[in-house]
Formats: sequence, C-alpha cells, structure tokens
Amino acid sequence: MQIYWTKINKIIEETPEVKTYLLDCPEDFTWEEGSHTHFALEGFNAGDKPNRSLIRHMSISTLPHENAIGITTRIREQCSEFKSILKNLVVGNEVAIFKTHSNVPLKREDKNVYLLSSGVGLATFRPLVLEYFERADNVNKIHSLNIDSTKDFLFTNIFKSEPDKKFTAQFVNNRKDYYEEVKNLAADKDAIFYVVGSDEFLEQNIEVLREQGIKPEQIMLDKRENELPKFLSFDMSI
Repeated sequence: MQIYWTKINKIIEETPEVKTYLLDCPEDFTWEEGSHTHFALEGFNAGDKPNRSLIRHMSISTLPHENAIGITTRIREQCSEFKSILKNLVVGNEVAIFKTHSNVPLKREDKNVYLLSSGVGLATFRPLVLEYFERADNVNKIHSLNIDSTKDFLFTNIFKSEPDKKFTAQFVNNRKDYYEEVKNLAADKDAIFYVVGSDEFLEQNIEVLREQGIKPEQIMLDKRENELPKFLSFDMSI
C-alpha cells in the first residue's frame, strides 16, 4: 500500500461549520469523480499498529484538472479528536492519503440521473457534476436534491440550475419536504439514483425508493461492493 504524504496548500471556509482542505497533488496520484480516500493525520502510523482515531474515510471533492485534492468536511464545536486536530491545522501542514477508490463514478447509460444527498455529502457529488459539465455524453440530465438543516447550503456556485446544460439543483432544509421530493423523483422509473449520507440516511432513502418501485440496481451508494448487500438486498415484499 502506498501512502502519499502531502501538504495543505489552501483552506476554504465554505460555511461556518464546513471547510475544504486543498492538498498538493503528489506526482503519480490520480483519481476520478466519485472517489474517496483514507485521509490521515501526522502520527497515525507512528506505532506498531495504525492509530485509527487519526484516520478518516473522506470523499474527494475536486477533479484532477483543478490541480488540488479537495477534502470537504463539517467540523462542529463539539467534535472528535480527529476533527479537533484537523481544525487547528494550517497551510503547510502535512497529511497522508492512501487507498483511493471510486464507488460512484458517473454512469453514462442514456438515462436521467438523480443525486440525493444530506449536508456535506454534496462534496461527493461536486466532481460528478463538474465531470458532467465537461462532458455530458450519454447522460440525459442530472437533478441534485440536497437536505441541510443548517440552511448553509454548499457549493451554490456549482449547484445552481442550468437549463441549457440539463442540470437542476434543489435544496431543502427539512425531512418532510425532502422525502416528498424523493417520492416525486422516483416517478421516473428508469432513472439512476445516487445516494450519499449517513447509513441511516441511506436506509431511509432506499426504503422510499424501493416503495416507489425503484430496483436495487438503479441505486448507487458510496460503499464498497461487499457492503452493498447490507443496504440493497432486503426484500420489499415482506
């Protein structure tokens, strides 16, 4: 396993609670849209075993042509050891990335694509939307639906409706409106639905989509293949 040590070159305050850390790109480091990586802080591998409290599984919120690896995360006042160390890092500090993989690249199957996310889960979808803007081949249209109770919506410069590009973006701040909208979107029986958020959020969305007749193979989750059955294999007829 290759560990890439790299420096923070910029920190962007997206909202009062959300920051994006832009990291220098190591020379041979590559990734595609929908990628996640293991993001680790100094000292994580200092002992005999990796210190798991200094490692997090994070989505990469940028594309390679932006010349930076973007890690976007919410840091609340009361936070974990990992987040409290991260909060105090500055430009020039070193972090590590390793085991990078994409579970949710943009599917180009001549279908409509719906991106369903909660809060900072939108960071996973930012590269998919940019990739679609660069090359819309074999994607009919994309609609993004994001719920964020803070009302500090993320990436509104990218997630704004662009009718010419067949892209629409919608933000809601409460569950009732969100799940009503998911039901409406699920009327599109042939579409592809990407879902990103907490495990509980995934389960609730899958339940709503399955009740509306959406099949498991139409639902894309940012999970490893061996984790998918846990979410997608339950029988709706029971």
